[in-house]
Amino acid sequence: MASNSQTKLSRKSHLNPSPNPNWAVPIRTTFRAVLVILTALLFVTAVYLAQNRAQVPENYRASGDGGGGGGCDLFSGKWVFDNKSYPLYKESECVFMSDQLACEKFGRKDLGYRNWRWQPEECELPRFNGTALLERLRNKRMVFVGDSLNRGQWVSMVCLVGSVIPASLQSMQSNGSMMIFKATEYNATIEFYWSPLLVESNSDDPVNHRLPDRIVRVKAIEKHATHWADAHILIFNTYLWWRRPRIKALFGSFEDEVQSRLKLVKMRRGYEMALRTWSDWLEVNIHPNNTQLFFMSMSPIHDRGEEWGKGKGENCYGETEQIKRVGYKGEGTDPKMMKIVENVLNDLKTRGLNVQMINITQLSEYRKEGHPSIYRKQWEALKEDQISNPSSYADCIHWCLPGVPDVWNQLLYAFIFQSNNHTLY
Repeated sequence: MASNSQTKLSRKSHLNPSPNPNWAVPIRTTFRAVLVILTALLFVTAVYLAQNRAQVPENYRASGDGGGGGGCDLFSGKWVFDNKSYPLYKESECVFMSDQLACEKFGRKDLGYRNWRWQPEECELPRFNGTALLERLRNKRMVFVGDSLNRGQWVSMVCLVGSVIPASLQSMQSNGSMMIFKATEYNATIEFYWSPLLVESNSDDPVNHRLPDRIVRVKAIEKHATHWADAHILIFNTYLWWRRPRIKALFGSFEDEVQSRLKLVKMRRGYEMALRTWSDWLEVNIHPNNTQLFFMSMSPIHDRGEEWGKGKGENCYGETEQIKRVGYKGEGTDPKMMKIVENVLNDLKTRGLNVQMINITQLSEYRKEGHPSIYRKQWEALKEDQISNPSSYADCIHWCLPGVPDVWNQLLYAFIFQSNNHTLY
């Protein structure tokens, strides 16, 4: 019979076998390999989640006035100076920068307008990721439709996505009212279509449209709509071209004066009729699973310096600081027109089609220093006598780039990626 000491020794030998170099080393090596693989997987997962958090914001509310619903209101916040992360691209490196918006090129020395980011009150605005957007647009069309302010936003978008692809892989072509930027590698186009009143008008020529006697076919849109009917993302705007007390509404056609009828209508009434025509066309021709729809709210102007404490007759010229008064609104902003847009969009939603309002109005109201002023070229560069008369020739409507429209596109980007359940993608 074995002694107690022998029994304990036997148990110990079974529990703690002697190291065997023929199999112990492979187990250690395999364990380390598994650790490496798990670490790599965790790293990749973390990067993926971080990227998706940056690209896909959750539960944003966005009615025309920035209210309603739950979640984070991207349109309510403040401007924060940030010269480390902004601007998002360089003016001189944007291949297709517009001279109308290239303020540094035309002599502007104070460049602080480029370094402001929009900070919502309760969340972070996702940083624009040009590569992610181009992947989203692969083999697809994004079309901006509207006036020169929408064209400025389009230029901003072209600069933003163009900054992440080689110049040799991007191109531009113009065909009448349509301008088409193409990212060759992605077979993606980002386009602008000139239609300042959305419906047909005598101002539809992209060059010769500065007519004092404005006439609008408030019931006709098909001529324009055929150019963007099959787009996958549509961004509309129309506002400043309506800003007059009354407007001539044409019922009929420009070609048939005998059968046509002109009626002078109040501006807001004409505006509503045009938007109803636009919304009716969308309802019939756009499938909600195939196209994302957006409407940019009115862009404010800063041509009355007395509204923020300057002398009468002064404007945005020479401004280097923002308006600090919270909730400031200039007289050029018409809340009743914005309400018309909201009503049309709400009615369209009850008919099964959602058009997301991107409310840029209030956040842009503060940015009186963001306009080109005299530092721009439109049809031709300003002459010396014009430059010396900024009260008459300063552009306080459009925006310098890089600048405010880049933030408009960040907001647009956030809502494009919000729609994870959108079958278009």
